[in-house]
Amino acid sequence: MANPSMVDPKIFESLQTKIDEDAEAREQIRAILQTLERQGKTTQSVLSRVHSTPAAHLSPVISSAEKSIIDEIASVKSLAEIASKSPYYKYNGMWSRDVQNVIFAILFCGWLGGMGTSDAGKLLTIEEVGKVLDVPVNLKDQDAFHISIEEYLQALITLIEELARLAINSVTLGDYQQPLQISQFVKDLHAGFQILNLKNDSLRRRSDSIKYNVKKIEDIVYDLSLRNLIPKAEAPSS
Repeated sequence: MANPSMVDPKIFESLQTKIDEDAEAREQIRAILQTLERQGKTTQSVLSRVHSTPAAHLSPVISSAEKSIIDEIASVKSLAEIASKSPYYKYNGMWSRDVQNVIFAILFCGWLGGMGTSDAGKLLTIEEVGKVLDVPVNLKDQDAFHISIEEYLQALITLIEELARLAINSVTLGDYQQPLQISQFVKDLHAGFQILNLKNDSLRRRSDSIKYNVKKIEDIVYDLSLRNLIPKAEAPSS
């Protein structure tokens, strides 16, 4: 007579079911991320035209970027629906970089005067970004898809890097005022980052690079000033 099994095979059948469900969820997320990555490249291609377009003629570029971002928003919504069926931290490493890129595109487009902002030079808050994407931000009371503070801050650092590049290209286009605007904006962001006590190692390392971009932009403004290409500040009246 065969000895009865001391281990119920249903335990492993249950585990296999969970493994299959996990694999299916990953495949669904991966498929959405592939679409989101393609859309992101399209958006970045459109936004790159900012560096070769005078500020006075940016409206068509901004409109095209907004249309491309709308496609990304739809993908993020699909991602949120799938991801929210599982614990947030189980899969968030799969999409964090792509979501950061979407946030950056929204921030940059908003700074340029798009995304419903009234004028250029505005910083969209994390709540405003969440409203654009129609997803929660910084969730603490439930385990579901959301935009994290770390993702927002990473996107801000990318924005600073992009604006440092734009300051250089603005001069090439003969626009000597935009570097001044960029300089003040980036200095304000730098001051904000200095207030933060960052725990994320990757974020802390990247934030250290902000001061180099501040210096790069300051050098551009200083050079323009030496060449008398920007108006001197008016002396205070006596």
